Amino acid sequence: MESQIIRLGHLTAHQTARALGISLDGVRQLVRRSKLTRSGGSPRQAWYPAADITALVAKRAATDAA
Repeated sequence: MESQIIRLGHLTAHQTARALGISLDGVRQLVRRSKLTRSGGSPRQAWYPAADITALVAKRAATDAA
């Protein structure tokens, strides 16, 4: 279940997974590999900076285009 209250400029783990086209486990792997940093929320419902997600989406698009 997604949190209803979230700080501006942040995305939930579910929203992050949808934006990147990956699973929740994929989001956890990005965090584990230090490619994404949690910036709030609770231990069970993390928030991620929207700017970081946008950068990852752009990086993936550039990699796919190459």
